[in-house]
Amino acid sequence: MRSSFLVATALTGLFSLAACQRVEPTPAPTAAPAPAAPAGAVPANDNLNAVLWVQTSTEYQALARQTFKAAADHLDQALAEPNWDALVPGERANAGTGLKPAVIMDVDETVLDNSPYQARLVRDGKAYDEVTWAAWVAEKKARPVPGLVDFARAAAARGVTILYLSNRAEHLQEATLANLRAEGLPVADDSVFLGLGTHVEGCEQNGSEKNCRRQLAGREYRVLMQFGDQLGDFTEVVNNTAEGRAALMDEYGDWFGERWWMLPNPTYGSWEPAAFNNDWSQPAEVRRAAKQDALDYAQ
Repeated sequence: MRSSFLVATALTGLFSLAACQRVEPTPAPTAAPAPAAPAGAVPANDNLNAVLWVQTSTEYQALARQTFKAAADHLDQALAEPNWDALVPGERANAGTGLKPAVIMDVDETVLDNSPYQARLVRDGKAYDEVTWAAWVAEKKARPVPGLVDFARAAAARGVTILYLSNRAEHLQEATLANLRAEGLPVADDSVFLGLGTHVEGCEQNGSEKNCRRQLAGREYRVLMQFGDQLGDFTEVVNNTAEGRAALMDEYGDWFGERWWMLPNPTYGSWEPAAFNNDWSQPAEVRRAAKQDALDYAQ
């Protein structure tokens, strides 16, 4: 009501003044145009910085290269020591005496860089799914992680077999091996690909855990080193919580930089669901709140 009274009073005064003198109309103020959204604007995405870092930062390049270079410097020592073993005790089939030497390598983000696939998900506002992932693998466009090829060739020159132990499904084997070969990586034969679904007699597979396939590798090879970008690439993670993962680091932390070699991967991993009780069925905002709560503010 206060607004109506003020308007009425103003109009009465205006008409009285108009009777005495001519009043020039005042141009109505022009409203400033709303700022236009930038062309091709991308909605906020938790993974944008991570993918950008992998694809553009020299820091990522340096970390990957120094990991493989340091591992190469340990190869001769590993070969010379008959008791050198990169498998945890529960996964060793035997002492490895007389077996051919090998190294176990995870594929994704350890051997092959799939950041273009992650970039597409960011661009399109989508999440990982098996259909788009299989289509990406079929393109065979993944490039080697920096520093990998030199290490793999140095290992092969010493008679060390590269075993590709991956959670890529078995039906993706052909495309994966073709991608590896096209990038100049040593592939002894099709048997060096141990994908998800590989049957291991006497061992029951637990989801996507790799312990059965590591046991299979240990039956045929003396495993000198393991390479991965996830804790589960090296040992079974029974309790994927912050506490469970910390306990594994307490137990095996000294293996890293000698028998185990970790590659950086901030784009995805089991570390993320550990923050929200491994429950991907929760709404995205609930999962994000749990991740926010897991941060340390040093208060």
